[in-house]
Amino acid sequence: MNIFARCAARLLLATAVTTAALAVDLPGYRPDGSILLPNQWSLRPAGRQIELGNFPVNIALHPSGRFAAVLHCGHGRHEIAVVDLNQEKIVARAPVQEAFYGIAFSPDGRALYCSGAGDEVVHLFDFKDGKLTAQPDLRVRDSRERGIPCGLAVSQDGRDLFVANVWGQSVSQLDLLARTNKADILFTPPAGTSVQLLAAANPAETEEERVNTKRAEAALDATAPDAPFPYACLVDSKRRRLYVSLWAQSCVAVVDLKSLQVVARWATEEHPNELALTKSGRSLFVANANRNTVTVIDTSSGHAAETLDASLSPAALPGSTPNSLALSPDDRKLFVANACNNNVAVFDVSRIGHSRALGFIPVGWYPTSVRVTPDGRHLLVANGKGLTSLANPKGPQAGARGDATTQYITELFPGALSIIDLPGSGDWQQALAAYTSQCYKCSPRAGAEPVGMPADSPVPAEPGRPSPIQYCIYVIKENRTYDQFLGDLPQGNGDRRLCLFPASVTPNHHKLAGDFVLLDNFYVDAEVSADGHEWSMGAYASDFVDKTWPLNYGHNRGKKYPYPSEGAFPIAAPANGYLWDRARQAGVTYRSYGEFVMAGKKAGDPNWTKLAALQGHFDPEYHVFDLEYPDQKRADRFIAELKRFEAEGEMPRLQIVKLPNDHTEGTRAGALTPTAYMADNDLALGRVVEAVSHSKFWPRTAIFVLEDDAQNGPDHVDAHRSPAFIISPYIRRGAVDSTMYSTSSMLRTMELILGLKPMTQFDAAAMPMFRAFQAAPDLRPYDALPARVSLEEHNTALTWGSGASARMDFSREDATDEMTLNEIIWRSVRGAAAVMPAPVHAAFVFDLPKADDDD
Repeated sequence: MNIFARCAARLLLATAVTTAALAVDLPGYRPDGSILLPNQWSLRPAGRQIELGNFPVNIALHPSGRFAAVLHCGHGRHEIAVVDLNQEKIVARAPVQEAFYGIAFSPDGRALYCSGAGDEVVHLFDFKDGKLTAQPDLRVRDSRERGIPCGLAVSQDGRDLFVANVWGQSVSQLDLLARTNKADILFTPPAGTSVQLLAAANPAETEEERVNTKRAEAALDATAPDAPFPYACLVDSKRRRLYVSLWAQSCVAVVDLKSLQVVARWATEEHPNELALTKSGRSLFVANANRNTVTVIDTSSGHAAETLDASLSPAALPGSTPNSLALSPDDRKLFVANACNNNVAVFDVSRIGHSRALGFIPVGWYPTSVRVTPDGRHLLVANGKGLTSLANPKGPQAGARGDATTQYITELFPGALSIIDLPGSGDWQQALAAYTSQCYKCSPRAGAEPVGMPADSPVPAEPGRPSPIQYCIYVIKENRTYDQFLGDLPQGNGDRRLCLFPASVTPNHHKLAGDFVLLDNFYVDAEVSADGHEWSMGAYASDFVDKTWPLNYGHNRGKKYPYPSEGAFPIAAPANGYLWDRARQAGVTYRSYGEFVMAGKKAGDPNWTKLAALQGHFDPEYHVFDLEYPDQKRADRFIAELKRFEAEGEMPRLQIVKLPNDHTEGTRAGALTPTAYMADNDLALGRVVEAVSHSKFWPRTAIFVLEDDAQNGPDHVDAHRSPAFIISPYIRRGAVDSTMYSTSSMLRTMELILGLKPMTQFDAAAMPMFRAFQAAPDLRPYDALPARVSLEEHNTALTWGSGASARMDFSREDATDEMTLNEIIWRSVRGAAAVMPAPVHAAFVFDLPKADDDD
């Protein structure tokens, strides 16, 4: 079956599950041919599409121009797919144990090199007529050390291979004839070493010690705060130099290849990643992912000749995420892949210093690599998340992690290669005008428009205008879909069959949704907690987070890839910081209860944070993520603080509260049952709302509640749909709001209330939640409902899934296999023999001019 037929089938499936809500914007195929994503952006991919594997990140073009080798580095299987560009089909696949971005052909095209990541090798393949033959790996260092080969570059004579070691803070020079590591060029900052021998697990550790160690290991990682994280490297043969982008240091290192010394550092903007060099060697182009820009460097002086803004509008907020570059064969045009805008920006760079934007080309979801064929006729784009959010017809299979039929949210977005015909010499203006128009239509239509805004709305149309709401309390919970919690509510678009935690388990969630406003079309902007907490606090996940979390979740050999989120590493932070940074800039008081706060390494050690903006602005006594600690005690602590603020007369205007126990521990013997965990979380939320609504602050307060991500629970609309709540005197009572909202919508609403500037393009453009509010306050307080099930029910050794649960790591969010955990939770509630209905994910369909692409 060709890709067009497969997509048509997915459309029929999507139509079947959404006909009851046709008047509502839902993710998926639109009548105008576009594809609506859960984050309110759309896709209109140009060209012809070849379906690839899990998260393609880099394309290496064969010197002949006939073949493209595409490297995949996602949560699923890592592999190289070879595409015959004449036939436009995959002709070979080669699985690799592990990889990270780096792939390169030898100058004669007879060999292909690929990053070996945590194995500390470079994979070597013979290449002939599109076929790959594996050869012995090239050893870069002892596998117990941490370097993580990333970007690769081959010398012009084919004798040396340069390897950027992204976590080793170095570049290695490999002698390809002798198959040895000739030298390591170190970028290690003075603050400490970042190449470490990884210790094996200590079998003598108690379970509690192991949990405490794992909880803090990312925060205590020995990587220096100013570590450079070398990403890509590029050989300048004419000048005998090697250029290395330092991902975390806003510069390119210049290495003299005679002395193997770093002789200069050329300034760029934040998160420099891929590099491109003109044939003359006079101009070096550097993509800056965190700043929407490309720095053009004059290699004779080392100074920036100009900076190109690749975003859809001049001086746009960060969020475009340019992460790949390609020059046309004549060096007159530059193509820039904007990962988060789902497009390729095109520049005329024929006159350096006077370059100009020509327009944009719409592509697929999260483009990670762009290349131009040697004849200049075709543009190749690897779309990391592809063009579709697949359904899950097989459903989760507990314990079947390696089963090809088992589908995970982290692997539900197969990548795609776009092959786009480039215009002839005189046709660029007309072709790009049409493409550019399509790109602008793909950005959210709502923006700052007050759609659904009531007269005298308590939510201002723009920051800085007055609001009767003075306080925002932002509650972050863990990993649930809408149908899991609220699928049984008849007034919403739910599926009762998928509801695991009905009103008998979550009476307060149900009462809050009924008493205030039910949000049944709300989507998280993330797949897992690593990017979920970044999106929840910063309206963005950086390229570092997006490219690192799949390795931490699915390929963490020897614990070489620390959890990349929640303040552990400065490189993870968005350019404009997080919500508290905006509050600080605006003079708005703020306080965190557990969010981006680390537990001490040992029990009894004080909590702490690496973030300067949170120093003095978090509660050191509030317990962070720890499933052994009840949410009731977290609620106790928050309520005690609330009473203290009442006595003092004022409280912080922005408070962020973590209530994480809806994560559960599955059916691990001795742990609370999933039902008990959910009831604990439900009662804690109800008590927090009750306390606030009975306080003197209630008339001027709004409480916002969301899950950081939806993980892989069942939902009949989309895997990203999640429960969300707003509780306030200014919220519509007993209403249903089916407006399409996202994590960024909630952030935007709080920003408007508190007078904060948006952080990124995503909260700036997201639909504010105007329709959930009313102008006149209803001051009736909320009274929490007691738990209706036992909060102390524990799993036994005979509970279904207890063995699998015992092997899971619950020391931090998402350290477990989420698909298996959700299957265990389902059977613990519905019975060991119960088969979990398959989650249904939006079917994104696109028109393909080329129908015959069977492979």
